[in-house]
Amino acid sequence: MNLSLIALFVWLVVANMAAMLPSKDNHWRRAYGLMATGLPLLLWIFWENPWWVGLLALVAGLSVLRWPVIYLVRWLRRKVAR
Repeated sequence: MNLSLIALFVWLVVANMAAMLPSKDNHWRRAYGLMATGLPLLLWIFWENPWWVGLLALVAGLSVLRWPVIYLVRWLRRKVAR
């Protein structure tokens, strides 16, 4: 197992631990931090591993950050509908 996959598993554990802690802003500050660190991590995973491993990492990240993805899809639908 290479270093990028170890970093992914650490990111997933940190994301799950952050979700368990109470938050006044519905975890949005933590989500922004996870997105800021997750995107370079995802690029690193795609660079070092086969494409299907990168897709599995993408799906894992999207499952953790599902609400930002839902809001992004809603925003894109509104932009396209205009």
